[in-house]
Amino acid sequence: MFQLHPQLSNDCEHIGRFELCELLLMRDANYPWCILVPARADITEIHQLDESDRLLLMRESNYLAETMAKLFTADKMNIAALGNVVPQLHIHHIARHRNDASWPAPVWGKVPARAYTLETLARTVMQLREALRVHLKSA
Repeated sequence: MFQLHPQLSNDCEHIGRFELCELLLMRDANYPWCILVPARADITEIHQLDESDRLLLMRESNYLAETMAKLFTADKMNIAALGNVVPQLHIHHIARHRNDASWPAPVWGKVPARAYTLETLARTVMQLREALRVHLKSA
């Protein structure tokens, strides 16, 4: 049975659910940073998903990346599945800007996370839900 890894639950705000993936927002206001987590138990790598789930993951990832790039006027979308700290398969989608705190380096370990204000967090969650509403099964 699928359960979200506790570290993801602690670090992220739940945005909604696509057909395959849970959609999360990382609570780091330095960057617009979403995470897709395929709702499949005991999966740590993309190649462990069956073929139909891999294709669905690619569709959901592409839709999320395209939407984030437009919504946040990204100069570059960084998409990565690392899993070195959290073994559960999860794919980071980070809208990068040439003037962000870490540009052009990767975001990991570059600068301390910056908390969202309650107002900015609520607004960002609402913007994402609205922009993705056609594809979200639940929010």
